[in-house]
Amino acid sequence: MPRTNADFLFALFETQRMLRLYADKLAVRHGITRAQWAVLAKLERTEGLKQSELADMMEMQPITLTRLIDRLCNNDLIERREDPKDRRANRLYLRPAARPMLAQLAKLRAEITQTALNHLTGAEADALAGQLELIKDNVRDALQAVSDTKLKESRYG
Repeated sequence: MPRTNADFLFALFETQRMLRLYADKLAVRHGITRAQWAVLAKLERTEGLKQSELADMMEMQPITLTRLIDRLCNNDLIERREDPKDRRANRLYLRPAARPMLAQLAKLRAEITQTALNHLTGAEADALAGQLELIKDNVRDALQAVSDTKLKESRYG
């Protein structure tokens, strides 16, 4: 296999863009945006996060996340609770109304996945997922190496 492929990054980025657009269009059916869906999904996995922690995880500006959280609170899907150890911080929790919404969104995620992998066999889909994990690991390692180098340069240079 060639070590470089000029179309690889374009294909990967374009696929990601198209998946986001498709998810946006389908999420509207449930009266939710993809960004709101992402907040709910993160909280489903890790309830009790601080808003600042969630913003970091989602690589989102805190003010943008605050607006999303406000909408989700107004729709009774999540709630802010004061952090007992830090009066300045709020922790985020799912409300009971979020559970049926998350069940619907799980079906939607399965539908999107099925559409994306439609012409692949199960073995091909598994292989693709494994290859994407390897690519992710390669990029994570490279990012860490760049970060380590930058730290050394800033300390000693």
